[in-house]
Amino acid sequence: MDKTIVLMIIGMGIVTYIPRMLPLVVFNEVKMPPFLQGVLKNVPYATLGALIVPGIFFINEDIWFGVLGFLSALIAAWLGANVIIVVLTAIATLSVYALFM
Repeated sequence: MDKTIVLMIIGMGIVTYIPRMLPLVVFNEVKMPPFLQGVLKNVPYATLGALIVPGIFFINEDIWFGVLGFLSALIAAWLGANVIIVVLTAIATLSVYALFM
């Protein structure tokens, strides 16, 4: 392997490691307010929702296919089910719907 490629791989590793490590080191001793902690805890869910929701309406020609899967997953999540249960609920709902269509 060329020496340049190895140096590029090492450089890319350092560049991706630094932004992940810095917040842990800088904010290790800082106590954030509860409101900010709550906001930051919801960022992954908001990001996931922004990535998934547009695809719901374009998953199939039948718009109800995506809407029913979304609603069943939403209800399961609202009831406090585990993420795996939420996904399995949506799969089961869409399987039953596909049987009758």
